[in-house]
Amino acid sequence: MNINAHRSTTLLAYYRQISTELFTVVDLETTGAKSDRDRIIEIAVVQATLKDGIQQTLTDLIDPQIPLPEQITQLTGLTDAKLVGSESADKVLPKYLPTLQTGILTAHNIGFDHAFLQQEYQRMGLEFQASAKLCTVQLSRLLLPNLPSRSLPKLVKHYGFDVGKSHRAESDALACWLLLQKLLTQILQTSDEQIMALFGHQWLSPEDAATILQLPISEVTELLTTSKVKSRFSRHRQINLYQRRGIESLLSNTGSC
Repeated sequence: MNINAHRSTTLLAYYRQISTELFTVVDLETTGAKSDRDRIIEIAVVQATLKDGIQQTLTDLIDPQIPLPEQITQLTGLTDAKLVGSESADKVLPKYLPTLQTGILTAHNIGFDHAFLQQEYQRMGLEFQASAKLCTVQLSRLLLPNLPSRSLPKLVKHYGFDVGKSHRAESDALACWLLLQKLLTQILQTSDEQIMALFGHQWLSPEDAATILQLPISEVTELLTTSKVKSRFSRHRQINLYQRRGIESLLSNTGSC
């Protein structure tokens, strides 16, 4: 679900609805950031529900069959020597496939982990398809708008989670689950008005605004400018972003329902 393309009321209903589901939280350590050329070196999966907590935890080191870059060793503490004796991806990952395709696949930046898993399974000739996906980066942006960073290590520090060393798969998968548990519980236990106020701080692109307002992008760009919806320039994306609550305040004026 692309949260940016949905109104706050839809998002709130969605997160409350899925709160009873089984979550399959995954974290990967890799040789780099490019899924088409880099490889997985460690995987961890935590399966849990809000009602019953953690059901199972799986973790394995994986021999990437290529040397580890120095920056990855510095980040994770893993070395080529530590991976000696580990099995390759084609031996490790098939046993994870049934689990990864059960429940809602969850990660902190789900796009990264999902892309790597797809590439690895594709190399083996296996089909991998998550039935549903959830990103805790997106959820933390909605509920923690005032934090300067929503990186997982910063959120671990913010909440004081006792999970061990960051940038190791099992620690990060556990941290991701604890974060999800914290945020979904907040949604369940907080009034609609307070949650909607938090959601309203989110910064959206003109394309997201166009989807919410159900208008052509050319029309929306002009509308956002003339209506003086609060905006800021994203140097990272090189575009203007607009605050969700300002965009949604235009819904009655545009005739969208």
